[in-house]
Amino acid sequence: MTATRSEPGPAPRSFLADLSLPAVVAGFVAVLVGYTSSVVIVFQAARSLGATPAQLASWLLALGLGMGLTSIGLSLHHRRPVLTAWSTPGAALVASAAAGMDGITMAEGIGAFMLCAAAIALAGWSGVFERVMDRLPQPIAAALLAGVLTRFALDAFVALRTDLALVGGMLLVYLLGRRLWPRYAVPIVLLAGLAIAGSLGQLRWDAVSAQAAWPVWTTPEFSVRALVGLALPLFVVTMASQNLPGVVAQRAAGYDTPVSSVIGLTGLVSFVLAPFGGYSFNLAAITASICMGREAHEDPARRYTAAVMAGVFYLLMALAGGAVVGLLAAFPKALLMAVAGLALLGTIGGGLAAALGDLRWREPALVTFLVTLSGVSLADIGSAFWGVVAGTIAVAVQNWRARP
Repeated sequence: MTATRSEPGPAPRSFLADLSLPAVVAGFVAVLVGYTSSVVIVFQAARSLGATPAQLASWLLALGLGMGLTSIGLSLHHRRPVLTAWSTPGAALVASAAAGMDGITMAEGIGAFMLCAAAIALAGWSGVFERVMDRLPQPIAAALLAGVLTRFALDAFVALRTDLALVGGMLLVYLLGRRLWPRYAVPIVLLAGLAIAGSLGQLRWDAVSAQAAWPVWTTPEFSVRALVGLALPLFVVTMASQNLPGVVAQRAAGYDTPVSSVIGLTGLVSFVLAPFGGYSFNLAAITASICMGREAHEDPARRYTAAVMAGVFYLLMALAGGAVVGLLAAFPKALLMAVAGLALLGTIGGGLAAALGDLRWREPALVTFLVTLSGVSLADIGSAFWGVVAGTIAVAVQNWRARP
């Protein structure tokens, strides 16, 4: 898969000169979507290891700090929208694996997280993961990205059935915004959604309370059962279900971000923050696409500011600690799904165009898209990985020639 270089311009500009209101809103929406879509799963993972309320708050603090600092640092350094995230499938795996391992302790879990982090850093800095990604055909990669993102867009339109006034109003505002003020369509949709939800009495500001979080150190313990039952599966799930589509999202948007060093750094940060609850960090795909689309900025070279602002909001969420849950509970679920789905429409359309444009690759790309969209999960590995597997098999069968 060949990446297209996105030139940052003839001369470096200051961050403030590149920053725009759409970029700020895109960063906010990305964080909003990231937290609301999976924070409950993180809670379940921590509780499955016996986390106390203080440890649970420490997990949110460590995860927010890790995502915020890496997103800001990597985006400013590379002048590319490099957004990181916690591993949502990884959290689900931790919750299910811990439930099946009687008596596993938080200390053993932390030890497993550190071993997984070391493996991720090694896979990144050794260049092995990037060499695998370079062999992935562009149409298959584009189909994978479209499949991952389409599930979120579908959720937005499915929400029409349960909240027609809110989602329908936001859809109408989006269409008008794309016609009249295309750069500000998503910010306008968010504001319209808040206004409509407020008028319908769906905003619950009483759930918000100011509570700080403090880091809680857990001394790791290393055991064979945690290595086999938790560390290795978490490594596979994070690389296949998170970093794979994360790299695809970067390259599909035209950014030649150095994969090896970025993946290696996420592993290092995971290793450092694991004792405080930072169980796993990786490249984001869905939320990153919000920061890499035209809605973030018309100029691709300035979209890195959206990822930087997402990092700032991550830090604020981390410092808010216990107030995060209440803040997220203030927004109706339909509003969040609609904002995310509508913000991703342009990226989905571009991905499908790239995936299906070449007749030689159309069927393998379509297989990749549909398997990824299905959400199928086998061996605790998500549909993104199996979509690539199915597409690769389709390519092999299509190009197979019997020996004479």
